[in-house]
Amino acid sequence: MEEMEEELKCPVCGSFYREPIILPCSHNLCQACARNILVQTPESESPQSRRASGSGVSDYDYLDLDKMSLYSEADSGYGSYGGFASAPTTPCQKSPNGVRVFPPAMPPPATHLSPALASVPRNSCITCPQCHRSLILDDRGLRGFPKNRVLEGVIDRYQQSKAAALKCQLCEKAPKEATVMCEQCDVFYCDPCRLRCHPPRGPLAKHRLVPPAQGRVSRRLSPRKVSTCTDHELENHSMYCVQCKMPVCYQCLEEGKHSSHEVKALGAMWKLHKSQLSQALNGLSDRAKEAKEFLVQLRNMVQQIQENSVEFEACLVAQCDALIDALNRRKAQLLARVNKEHEHKLKVVRDQISHCTVKLRQTTGLMEYCLEVIKENDPSGFLQISDALIRRVHLTEDQWGKGTLTPRMTTDFDLSLDNSPLLQSIHQLDFVQVKVPATPILQLEECCTHNNSATLSWKQPPLSTVPAEGYILELDDGNGGQFREVYVGKETMCTVDGLHFNSTYNARVKAFNKTGVSPYSKTLVLQTSEDTDSEEQTLPFPVPSERLPLRRMSPFSSTLNLQPSFPGRSYFDFRPSPHQLSLHSSLQSLNAPVAWFAFDPGSAHSDIIFSNDNLTVTCSSYDDRVVLGKTGFSKGVHYWELTVDRYDNHPDPAFGVARIDVMKDVMLGKDDKAWAMYVDNNRSWFMHNNSHTNRTEGGITKGATVGVLLDLNRKTLTFFINDEQQGPIAFENVEGLFFPAVSLNRNVQVTLHTGLPVPDFYSSRASIA
Repeated sequence: MEEMEEELKCPVCGSFYREPIILPCSHNLCQACARNILVQTPESESPQSRRASGSGVSDYDYLDLDKMSLYSEADSGYGSYGGFASAPTTPCQKSPNGVRVFPPAMPPPATHLSPALASVPRNSCITCPQCHRSLILDDRGLRGFPKNRVLEGVIDRYQQSKAAALKCQLCEKAPKEATVMCEQCDVFYCDPCRLRCHPPRGPLAKHRLVPPAQGRVSRRLSPRKVSTCTDHELENHSMYCVQCKMPVCYQCLEEGKHSSHEVKALGAMWKLHKSQLSQALNGLSDRAKEAKEFLVQLRNMVQQIQENSVEFEACLVAQCDALIDALNRRKAQLLARVNKEHEHKLKVVRDQISHCTVKLRQTTGLMEYCLEVIKENDPSGFLQISDALIRRVHLTEDQWGKGTLTPRMTTDFDLSLDNSPLLQSIHQLDFVQVKVPATPILQLEECCTHNNSATLSWKQPPLSTVPAEGYILELDDGNGGQFREVYVGKETMCTVDGLHFNSTYNARVKAFNKTGVSPYSKTLVLQTSEDTDSEEQTLPFPVPSERLPLRRMSPFSSTLNLQPSFPGRSYFDFRPSPHQLSLHSSLQSLNAPVAWFAFDPGSAHSDIIFSNDNLTVTCSSYDDRVVLGKTGFSKGVHYWELTVDRYDNHPDPAFGVARIDVMKDVMLGKDDKAWAMYVDNNRSWFMHNNSHTNRTEGGITKGATVGVLLDLNRKTLTFFINDEQQGPIAFENVEGLFFPAVSLNRNVQVTLHTGLPVPDFYSSRASIA
């Protein structure tokens, strides 16, 4: 029963409840503690003034905490009203239980009221220290709250069960052991206190004195005081109001506020609520039993983790000792990782043990308290608290929901050491946890060709257990040349446009994850159209030596575009090839495809505004915001232009390229993830990693055109304004994956133009080089 002790202590004083009263929120307070935490409210907030103003309020009017400032989140305690002439600010004091309480209010002028009423100031407010709900007291003051007789009985039984020896109740300092108990006074006395306070003469001579043990039994068997109605103190509770969920007396039904409510017999409702509480306790008891078994499981996991850790360390040391001396430094690092994993697992399990132990302790305390409440024979007192207890039991049972009794950590160390690398690869020695994904399977029923484009679809094998992080689709040049990558991403379907008519292509796909790349799928052979019929052809099966004739539909397109069938990011990554594609009447290397793309709303800053099919952008903020293109480049020569549609108040937009993880809320080039030229109406600068270089005269106005040339073959980035190169080559030795990028504010609007050929003078310069 020790775990039930928290249920029996007042949240204000921290001691066992003395004369507990029940607040409308179903929480309890000592009557003296309730009087100590009263505060006086302004006249305008009193129930009388509200009734006079015509606003309908109940006897217990809950206040708006934001307006009244009763509860302060800063100190997690209680504050006093400030700013009211009738309630000067008084310092708060802390109770032994850590709750801030108010000093007793100044006694009002002497009146004809009783001392209990005189101690409660007019227009008083009380705040529950547990749920922080506030209410204004009516004219009855604290007498308007019912007394919790059941809780008093449970506390008495609990204290009697814990008392090894009964102590005198009248000793001023250290209580002595009691020798007698007066049945009429219901007080335990030691011999000195009995002679001083209970002499055997006069009216006290007729009192019966019994031994302490017998007195404790008689006190336990004596009937409790019957609860009386708070509105009619001379009437006992006789019925139960279903609507208000409280016991009521006969006068409440005849002339009180319960006259029109549905009522039921007190005894019937007493038995019904006892039955409901017992049923709720059954479910909570099962949860508590499962929690105890779960704690045993967690403690066994601690031992098993320790054993597995020792075994794993021994295996690791044995492997490392078998290697040459150069492995010793790496061995220490690996052991540190294992110890870290060991400590992590133990911490997670121990934290779960601690958390579950606290919850189980609270659950057990509530169960024992409810069982003691069920033993009460006072129907009225029981029904006063039964609803709240039933709700608490159900709420506590819900807290033991799914996942609470499931271990958060496994006992196994999912690590294995690969000791096969050569001596020169010792510095790369690491744990291996996963495998490469399985080979993807091309789905022939979804693969098709139309005009000079092809749609390919694939999937992972049905029984594959190793996940793939992405896929790489490769296509040759249609003349038997080497394969080049046309798509890298997570999607499993892709459409490739701009292929040669009347040409044969080979396609294959592979999967990858952090460990490596899977083998290629079977090669799919397809042939593009020869005539103008628009029939769509479906590829029946991938046969390396068989070609599928398709009829030509329209003149050959001069683009090679990547159009994923599902939303996603794609990029061009072409490998060098000696073969060339015919683009109208000119020749262009496979390493310099013409790309069509738009701005990407998915990666842009939230202040960017898109229009014109995501080709035109502006901004809703005066601060610089970054937007990227939807296509990234890692190989080849690429050129695009941006026209300035609006240019107000001489801002300085920036144009260039960036990594996918570039900062989006600053000017392009402020971090090391972007390479840019920012320009105003008179001059421009190149900027990378917040370093400004190569100031060049000549700016932009409305209608100007800014060109960006990314030559990944020569690893250079060059800028143009109105078809003239702006300054020298801006950046050299650029390599990796780059996305077109722009930063602007609300004073600028630009439109993107793609699919453009490289400027003539640059092409001629490149051919000479």
